[in-house]
Amino acid sequence: MKLLRVGPAGAERPALLDQDGTLRDLSALVGDIDGALLGDGSALDRIRAALGAGVLPALDPAGLRIGPPVGRIGKVVCIGLNYHGHAAEVGAAIPAEPVVFLKAPDTVVGPDDTVLVPRGSVKTDWEVELAVVIGRTARYLETDEQALAHVAGYAVAHDVSEREFQIERGGTWDKGKNCETFNPLGPWLVTADEVPDPQALGLKLWVNGELKQDGHTSDQIFTVAQVVRYLSHFMTLYPGDVINTGTPAGVAMGQPEPKPYLRAGDVVELEVEGLGRQRQELKDA
Repeated sequence: MKLLRVGPAGAERPALLDQDGTLRDLSALVGDIDGALLGDGSALDRIRAALGAGVLPALDPAGLRIGPPVGRIGKVVCIGLNYHGHAAEVGAAIPAEPVVFLKAPDTVVGPDDTVLVPRGSVKTDWEVELAVVIGRTARYLETDEQALAHVAGYAVAHDVSEREFQIERGGTWDKGKNCETFNPLGPWLVTADEVPDPQALGLKLWVNGELKQDGHTSDQIFTVAQVVRYLSHFMTLYPGDVINTGTPAGVAMGQPEPKPYLRAGDVVELEVEGLGRQRQELKDA
């Protein structure tokens, strides 16, 4: 299933995109697409049954904003330097273990919402990523099979980053990762049954129509299963938590000087195979 949330920011309602591309209202069945729903197999079964029965009312998508596909996110866990190509382009050694950092849930916005360039920023960068959404509480998982069984689904994420804040301003990466609007997510949460192999997905990103990133999850240093299993030994993962699994080569930081960092007025478009497409116009904060 392709689950999504539509409507004004802060007042989104649950919806579903059916196989014919028709937007369907889920408001009569569930209150939201969130951790409580994703952790409730019976609620998901009710949605599937209603979809199969053809009783879900259609929604007119005209002028309807698409919000993040998951509400009330507990945490956003991110993996850095997780593609061989990206590590090579920035001159970083291949990590022996996953590089982990956090983004605040309030960085998450809709897939087509405005992204704000922070005040004083000269190195705002793009990163297309595969996002994993957790569907079952995960603690101390032992196998890759267990890890994938705890995944509710997948989505497109844009891990917007400010490289000066991240690298040159002291401390950890968090300062360059947590600016407002720095995590567009969606358009859909595609349930795990529709993504049989998360290591078989292409990722692309364009800036002002020019292709910048053209990668594939097979280039990940640590697979989705390995990442989920690894994280479960350092923190408890709850339904509705999001994991951004890293970006492929092609970021601005890896380009020759002058590096083409983002500015107000730029338009970024990105997609992950089978998971939908995003489009953001950048404006000054």
